[in-house]
Amino acid sequence: MAARVPELRLRAPTAELLALPWELPLSEWTVPDVPLRDIAVGPSRHLVKFVEADNALWAVKDMPPRIADKEFTVLRRLEDMGLPAVRPAGLVRQPEYDTALLLTRYLDGSWQYRRLFKRLPADQPKHRARLFDAMANLMVELHRHGVFWGDCSLANTLFTRDGQVLQASLVDAETSEVHPVLSDGQREHDMSILVENVAAGMVDLVAQLDRLELEEIVIEEAFDIRNRYEQLWEILHAEPVFGMSDRYRVESTIRRLNDLGFAVDEIALRPVGAEPDRLRLHVAVGDRRYHAQHLRELTGLDVGEGQAQILLGDLHTYQGLLCREAGYYVDESTAARLWVMEVATPEMHRAHNAVRGTGTPIQAYCDLLEVRWLLSERAGRDVGTEAALAALARDVIPTDSAAKMAVAEIPTAPMPVIDADEP
Repeated sequence: MAARVPELRLRAPTAELLALPWELPLSEWTVPDVPLRDIAVGPSRHLVKFVEADNALWAVKDMPPRIADKEFTVLRRLEDMGLPAVRPAGLVRQPEYDTALLLTRYLDGSWQYRRLFKRLPADQPKHRARLFDAMANLMVELHRHGVFWGDCSLANTLFTRDGQVLQASLVDAETSEVHPVLSDGQREHDMSILVENVAAGMVDLVAQLDRLELEEIVIEEAFDIRNRYEQLWEILHAEPVFGMSDRYRVESTIRRLNDLGFAVDEIALRPVGAEPDRLRLHVAVGDRRYHAQHLRELTGLDVGEGQAQILLGDLHTYQGLLCREAGYYVDESTAARLWVMEVATPEMHRAHNAVRGTGTPIQAYCDLLEVRWLLSERAGRDVGTEAALAALARDVIPTDSAAKMAVAEIPTAPMPVIDADEP
């Protein structure tokens, strides 16, 4: 009886991807016949291998066909909604083996939490606070869009730098579901899974690092993710009531949401019951890319939300300088065009060279701006770009306690995507 050929569904039908041995079980994909990369990953119910093809890194996961179909569909939905998750690149059914291979694009510049904590002091909670903030923010974004994750854990999450914050992305969607809206019970259940899984992951990690004295601390921090989540959820869904004369509070609410990175799509002011002089404010909030969208409209740069806040600060500083030099007001659009040509573009390349091409030029420039600010705070004057570049190149970053963001808390140059020799 002739072997049944695989059914390929590739969203990136490039030559090297097409040439992979899709007719073979994933367990038989071996070096040197297949350009595999050895990447340490967390526990997985299914076999996962990583392949280099067309100058990119791809994850291939062996799964039962029904589960693979479901995960591929969910990941497509998440992509359509612009949510932070790995991007599905293909689905290959292998009827000969009654299995399927799910292909996803590896998230460039991302870290797994184990690699992140091995690079950072384990006894400083501010590092873990950034990670847990990122996870709480991710869950809020998923739940706002009706996504029930069902298996949130540190092992199923990847982290990337965005300016001087961390952003979390969903990796595994096997148990995920997309609904028009989630009930409070669904959200509570999803958060309970998150807290339990994260606490277990952190306990395993401190044991690996031989820091058992931190076990109770990391468990408490894992449980606190729920508080972080609930605080942000409340901000986004609060419906304050105020009098007709207090309508100025609408602007302060919008500014608060904008500061958090959320764009406001629409507001509604409705009378409260039999009290016509009392109004309830309802705010419809869009995606968390308020600053990123504004920067893109001004400059065409497509960056992360955290990076955009840093770059807009630099742009507005440059705009002030132009106004003083010209002796009249220079509008933001004009300043933005000049800033891209005269400041951002050349300095991005200089900063990227200073960190020896690690990461992206935009992130390197964000790091340069933070280093310059920290050095200037310590010196009590603006030390200039050259001193900051030299510090960035030498990885000599000040850690003044007064600094609102210590760049040294996270490696200035993002780690390579893969450490081949990492256990």
